[in-house]
Amino acid sequence: MYEYYASEGQNPLPFALAELIDNSLSATSRNTGVRRIQIKLHFDETQGKPAVAVIDNGRGMTSKQLNNWAVYRLSKFTRQGDFESDHSGYVRPLPVPRSLNSDISYFGVGGKQAVFFVGQSARMISKPADSQDVHELVLSKEDFEKKEKNKEAIYSGYIRNRKPSDSVHITNDDERFLQHLISEEKEKDSFTAVVITGVQPEHIQYLKNYFLLWTRQLAHIYHYYIHGPKGNEKRTSKEVGPFNNIDIEISMFEKGKTPKIINLREIQDDMQTLYINTAADSFEFKAHVEGDGVVEGIIRYHPFLYDRETYPDDPCFPSKLKDEDDDDDCFILEKAARGKRPIFECFWNGRLIPYTSVEDFDWCTPPKKRGLAPIECYNRISGALFTNDKFQVSTNKLTFMDLELKLKDKNTLFTRILNGQEQRMKIDREFALWLKDCHEKYDKQIKFTLFKGIITRPDLPSKKQGPWATYSAIEWDGKIYKAGQLVKTIKTLPLFYGSIVKFFLYGDHDGEVYATGGEVQIAMEPQALYDEIKTVPIAKLDRTVAEKAVKKYVEDEMARLPDRLSVTWPEGDELLPNEIRPAGTPIGALRIEILNKKGEAMQKLPGTSHGGSKKLLVELKVILHSPSGSKEIISHISQHGGKWPYWFKKMENIQKLGNYTLKLQVVLNESNADTYAGRPLPSKAIKFSVKEGKPEKFSFGLLDPPFRVGVPFNIPLEFQDEFGHTSQLSTDIQPVFEASGLSLHYEEITNGPNCVIRGVTAKGPVNSCQGKNFNLKVILPGLKEDSQILKIRLLPGPPHRLKVKPDSEILVIENGTAFPFQVEVLDESDNITAQPKLIVHCKFSGAPNLPLYVVDCSSSGTSILSGPAIQVQNIKKDQTLKAKIEIPSCKDVAPVEKTIKLLPSSHVARLQIFSVEGQKAIQIKHQDEVNWIAGDIMHNLIFQMYDEGEREIHITSALAEKIKVNWTPEINKEHLLQGLLPDVQVPTSVKDMRYCQVSFQDDHVSLESAFTVRPLPDEPKHLKCELKGGKTVQMGQELQGEIVIIVTDQYGNQIQAFSPSSLSALGIAGIGLDSSHLKTTFQENTQSISVRGIKFIPGPPGNKDLCFTWREFSDFIRVQLISGPPAKLLLVDWPELKESIPVINGRELQNPLIVQLCDQWDNPALVPQVKISLIKANNLKLTPSNQQHKTDERGRANLGVFSVYAPRGEHIMQVKAIYNKNTIEGPIIKLMILPDPEKPIRLNVKYDKDASFLAGGIFTDFMITVISEDDSIIKNINPARISMKMWKLSNSGNRPPANAETFSCNKIKDNDKEDGCFYFRDKAIPNKVGTYCIQFGFMMDKANILNSEQIIVDVLPNQPVKLVPEIQPATPAVSNVRSVASRTLVKDLYLRITDDYNNHTGIDLVGTVMATIKGSNEEDDTPLFIGKVRTLEFPFVKGSSEITSLVLAENSPGRDSTEYFIVFEPRLPGLSRTLESYILPFMFYNDVKKQQQMAALTKEKDQLSKSIIMYRSLFDASKQLLDEMKCQVEEAKLKEAQLRNELKTHNIDIPTTQQMPHIEALLKRKISEQEELKKKPRRSCTLPNYTKGSGDVLGKIAHLAQIEDDRAAMVISWHLASDMDCVVTLTTDAARRIYDETQGRQQVLPLDSIYKKTLPDWKRPLPHYRNGKSYFKPIGDPVFARDLLTFPDNVEHCETVFGMLLGDTIILDNLDAANHYRKEVVKITHCPTLLTRDGDRIRSNGKFGGLQNKAPPMDKLRGMVFGAPVPKQCLILGEQIDLLQQYRTAVCRLGSVNKDLNGQLEYLHTPDMKKKKQELDEQEKNLKLIEQKLGMTPTRKCNDSLRHPMTDCPIPPKRMRREATRQNRIITKTDV
Repeated sequence: MYEYYASEGQNPLPFALAELIDNSLSATSRNTGVRRIQIKLHFDETQGKPAVAVIDNGRGMTSKQLNNWAVYRLSKFTRQGDFESDHSGYVRPLPVPRSLNSDISYFGVGGKQAVFFVGQSARMISKPADSQDVHELVLSKEDFEKKEKNKEAIYSGYIRNRKPSDSVHITNDDERFLQHLISEEKEKDSFTAVVITGVQPEHIQYLKNYFLLWTRQLAHIYHYYIHGPKGNEKRTSKEVGPFNNIDIEISMFEKGKTPKIINLREIQDDMQTLYINTAADSFEFKAHVEGDGVVEGIIRYHPFLYDRETYPDDPCFPSKLKDEDDDDDCFILEKAARGKRPIFECFWNGRLIPYTSVEDFDWCTPPKKRGLAPIECYNRISGALFTNDKFQVSTNKLTFMDLELKLKDKNTLFTRILNGQEQRMKIDREFALWLKDCHEKYDKQIKFTLFKGIITRPDLPSKKQGPWATYSAIEWDGKIYKAGQLVKTIKTLPLFYGSIVKFFLYGDHDGEVYATGGEVQIAMEPQALYDEIKTVPIAKLDRTVAEKAVKKYVEDEMARLPDRLSVTWPEGDELLPNEIRPAGTPIGALRIEILNKKGEAMQKLPGTSHGGSKKLLVELKVILHSPSGSKEIISHISQHGGKWPYWFKKMENIQKLGNYTLKLQVVLNESNADTYAGRPLPSKAIKFSVKEGKPEKFSFGLLDPPFRVGVPFNIPLEFQDEFGHTSQLSTDIQPVFEASGLSLHYEEITNGPNCVIRGVTAKGPVNSCQGKNFNLKVILPGLKEDSQILKIRLLPGPPHRLKVKPDSEILVIENGTAFPFQVEVLDESDNITAQPKLIVHCKFSGAPNLPLYVVDCSSSGTSILSGPAIQVQNIKKDQTLKAKIEIPSCKDVAPVEKTIKLLPSSHVARLQIFSVEGQKAIQIKHQDEVNWIAGDIMHNLIFQMYDEGEREIHITSALAEKIKVNWTPEINKEHLLQGLLPDVQVPTSVKDMRYCQVSFQDDHVSLESAFTVRPLPDEPKHLKCELKGGKTVQMGQELQGEIVIIVTDQYGNQIQAFSPSSLSALGIAGIGLDSSHLKTTFQENTQSISVRGIKFIPGPPGNKDLCFTWREFSDFIRVQLISGPPAKLLLVDWPELKESIPVINGRELQNPLIVQLCDQWDNPALVPQVKISLIKANNLKLTPSNQQHKTDERGRANLGVFSVYAPRGEHIMQVKAIYNKNTIEGPIIKLMILPDPEKPIRLNVKYDKDASFLAGGIFTDFMITVISEDDSIIKNINPARISMKMWKLSNSGNRPPANAETFSCNKIKDNDKEDGCFYFRDKAIPNKVGTYCIQFGFMMDKANILNSEQIIVDVLPNQPVKLVPEIQPATPAVSNVRSVASRTLVKDLYLRITDDYNNHTGIDLVGTVMATIKGSNEEDDTPLFIGKVRTLEFPFVKGSSEITSLVLAENSPGRDSTEYFIVFEPRLPGLSRTLESYILPFMFYNDVKKQQQMAALTKEKDQLSKSIIMYRSLFDASKQLLDEMKCQVEEAKLKEAQLRNELKTHNIDIPTTQQMPHIEALLKRKISEQEELKKKPRRSCTLPNYTKGSGDVLGKIAHLAQIEDDRAAMVISWHLASDMDCVVTLTTDAARRIYDETQGRQQVLPLDSIYKKTLPDWKRPLPHYRNGKSYFKPIGDPVFARDLLTFPDNVEHCETVFGMLLGDTIILDNLDAANHYRKEVVKITHCPTLLTRDGDRIRSNGKFGGLQNKAPPMDKLRGMVFGAPVPKQCLILGEQIDLLQQYRTAVCRLGSVNKDLNGQLEYLHTPDMKKKKQELDEQEKNLKLIEQKLGMTPTRKCNDSLRHPMTDCPIPPKRMRREATRQNRIITKTDV
């Protein structure tokens, strides 16, 4: 029972009792009522010796089951044959929550172990429900173990059968308690009781003393069986459920004491209850392990509440050290909530496995970097894992065997369980978010805010000096504490009053954080008295004290400190606050007193904290404030003597202007500090100002040029006092001016701060527009310095008058010519002047529409004034005009007027058109209308032209070239010279009027004359019929519309030729026409005849021609006769209905089921949307399943090709239709169902089952056939789909492992059997002996494989080949002396026979082994064995021969120092072949000393050989590893270079140094740019998309494409407006499903219904390209509309959809470009629909215009518009980011492999490796020397023996080589 002693620091007794409870739970699992389990501890000596009884009301055991229970390790899975299981008919329970299936009595071990661990003897009492008897079995530990060891049937004859409550056999006083226990049996239908006696004394003490502890442990183990899957949740009401019926009661009876009785359900402090009820939230998950293993898991969060962790303490794992002094409130990780306990407890089938726990998983461990939640949150979680029985546990159910390994396997998949559903999300992300949420919701702790930085604290012990995060505020228990706030402490001696400086939190934090502790730094208040800082735990802040109380205490202390200054002026000259003084005024002497708040004078500081009081001084400073900063100009310090006060002398040197402060400051005697403990000492400041004195001199201010003649200007003056300060003029002064050549005067002079001489005016001549320089002297009488010279430049003045040339008043010009004037602008001194916008106008009057002359004189003041020709209309004689010349911008300048005489022009002025008829010419006036016969030609048109004087002008060639007409491009010049115009072609239609225009245009005039030609109808020529209304007429019905008949001329113009009498002359005829209903009427208002009542006799539908005749005229009309209403339902292209149609089960019918609606005459009825249904029996299944179908436009419904699934035999089905609520029945279809000869159901394997399989041989042939449903062989199968797998059987099960060997079948031979057989020939048998499994598989598709039954084969050893030793002996060195030890060749040598593959064989062979000594030279005397014989014989039995000792004879012959050989030759009579002998070399010496030396040398040689082999393998592995590393470096360099070149194509250069920081910075910048681009608003489709229920739904058309250009997006979205809401599906089934879901409201478009051959080729050029060349040059940037689309997903499907919707639609810029494009394209080919970016549409038939062809604005589309794609720059950035990330990986990889290579090179050049190389060389030299000394033959040199092992093994794979290298390194450090 050792397994129970392997406890982990705990008493295992509760776990032994748990084994018995397991059996009871299993036994009661089928109870419908209460499942009662009782543990009774009888420790009352009056009732017998101590005993433990476990009683349940389970199903009980029969006597046979009871006997089985007693057999050790007979589990429920291995009980077979004679044993009847106590779990007979075992079936694995169905999965239940938390695997609480009670299936926990498992291995047939635990119960017995538990019984004999607790006591020495056990009595099993059991009664099954269907038995009248109670069965009893008594086991003793000693007897049990003895018989179990001998594998005897235990107690088969000693099971007592008795009646319930019969206790006659209980006679021993030690078992008196049994009588009471047996008496209770009457009330029980079935039960089992295990009564343990001989209880160990230490167990009795434990059970008594720790009653509460071990019952609590049991409540923990069975927590979920007792309380259900959710556990013991106190917060929720208990519902009656399947787990509330388990009653586990424990009672203990002691002498003289009240019995202790406890129900495990009542225990409220077991660990799981504590975990559940202290948790605030939980996180459930599931782990999927390879195989059927399922693990449910739950993690619970235990929050920190104010000042403590709520994570419950376990007595087995105390998490915190309870310090007596809890001052330290800064929790470091060692004192975290969970401590060092693992997170997960593990439950197996709902029961705790106590010694196994799982520390954590990768996704719930604290992250290395700061995560979403603080690190301490990870220590506030507990968890539980619930597994099913697919995971192995130890027989005593104390530990899992491999749970953690499987869970931490890389293939294990974790999923979160949310609301009972698995969420396929990243578990680590989900957990981190959950933990963060828990922390923020539930942790009630301190929130640190206003982060300041990280510091170290050197005043603390070295381990705690840092890092410390500092904060300015905390939020604690709803209150906020900030820096500067007044606080008081508790639990400190003395109590501290002060203000908060900062808060400390241990750890490397950044920003706001929640934490469970920390420290606060407090500045003692008042700082003047207590100049020190204290740091205490935050928990010691007094949260109850009011800030007012602290403030009052501080104020009381502060009243003792210096408070203010008292200042007096004993000698006068007092300085008043804010006084303004003239420069140089003195300030009087000062007397100072220092007072505190109580008004007491003081000269020293009070208090003792500064080590004796300090003297106070008073400091005086006078400070000048200027814009550049404040400056001290006077500074004095005064101290208080015993007899004199603080005193300062008079000051007289303050002259500078500005603002001053006189500051008096109390300072400390020694340091001159003006603050004490951070608080300023008393001070007083008097502010005053110093101003300027009276003026003594002046200077000029900034003047405002330019200065102009006659224009007043100002002269600013600036005055200064005697110190040079700016001053002001206060008295009146009369200035005097002097300047050569100028007359000057002024208006006034102003006083005050801005003194100005106003209105100074200068007049006189200047040279030019650039002006002239003058010196102006200004004198101000009365000042010390009274005169100054001012230099100015004087320019001409403003315009005053105009001067115009020529001077004469009257000027003569011809009409149509221009005239120039010379103008000059002068000022008042007659200087030519210029100024901006100086523009001179000349206005003409006397006639309309005369020109305006304009010239700009802004720069020079003079210019030529001219303009366009003067043109007066209809001038017949001389005319007088007036010209007025003026400057509009200068109203003060008087205008100049001139008179102009205008003469008439001789140019063309009038044009007239005439029509000549015979000798008469009729004038056609402008805009006249001329009537003419349609289609005729107007001849003899002439024209005449006149000048302004009404004189006719003779037409010259020059004039003729300027005449144009609009009705023909070609004009005969000769006719024009004669006055003739070209002929006019009259339009053929009376609706078309022709506008004719004649125009003349030259440099002087533009003339035109126009008229309109109206066509008149010609003679009658044709009869024309027009059908108004539909062209179709239903069989048996009249034509709905009417036929209108008119008479036209040859051009189709209607002629009014009909009258009411014309009806009789009208004839109507047609094939099949029923004339009985014809009606003809005369329409007077339209002058036409109307015909109604057209009807046809029933017949074949089709086109019908009607002929209409009147007089000699006739015309035809074609109408379409269609079928009548539906009356029948016929099958299309269907076999004969009388016979059954044979169909193979699971296969498709040969033809699609197509039905056609027909009328009563069997004509197809073209009625769409008629519902078609299929009636069939339930056992006939069709796929696709019976869906609703409707007829199409042809009246057909294609129900598709059905796959049929039904039992063998005949079945029927019928098609029906519902039309106008009437049922139309179709024909009955009969189907004959046959089995599927091509559906594989099993593999048939044939082979020689009697064959034996020898290692290394060839398997017998395997013949495989695939058998179908009808038991026939399936043929025509690709042999590649058949495979054979072979693997060695292991304990893990019969499933093929991943590394199973796979074979493919052989090619078919000519002599093979019928087709369909596959052969596996000549497959190699494994080299190693063992049991192997073979299985054949047929790959039906990519996912499904049909496997054969597994074939188990035993691989046997092959033919015996050689004799070998079990262990290779060392080379013997012997001599022929007396000592037996020196003569012994071998000792305990075991020889055995093996095959070629070293498998032990020949077990059944019997014979002998002959040992013979031979020399290298046959003539030599060879040594002899003891007994002077050369040969010895040894027996060979059971495959081996044992040679205990082989000794040379004393004084045996032999040559000294010679190598001989012992040849062991097997002689086996039962074996025909000869086996290879075993040869053992040895060295022979005559001299015993030499022999001993040589023996030592031989031993040394063997050791050297081994060492050399180890060294060689080390160096070989190192060399292989080095070569491989070099190869990896080259690959990494190549990859890095390749990616670097790719980056260069994107204009990204990476520097050779500081690569990684540069790449990281680049990546960060690029990702940031990409995010910014993605965030930018862009056009999007607001139409809600259809939810994609499956992969067959692509979505709405509006969401399938994106368009970059806004204008194009607008017009294409509008063009496809009716389709934007349509949902596209891959299949019609999916479309139909959506149709049904939306009751037909949703448009759908299935892709499998599109005829793809008519779809446009997306690579086709635009239609204006012919044979690769452009036929014309288009305008407006034409492009296929489809080429503007981009598809985010499903490109191929989207091209199909939009190819069908848009076709070859082209988009251009505007309507003009589109019309031009269409006009040119139709000359060569058909033109598709054209769209314009302005929103116009030209249909493919050429129609445009109207609202239906004009797109509305974007906002009117209501969001039904294609979205804009992600910007191209964003995609480019994406590529660059991807490349950069790849490059970063490549650089890291290159660095890593380089580092590895350098490390390996360094390792190979380390002194240690060099030393090993030297050692190898030395050892090889030593080996050669030893071999020479031994005299060994050269053929047996070390090199051969060393080389030999290397040849057998190929080069190991990379991982093995590295492993070997690593091992060799270890070897070199240890063994070598």
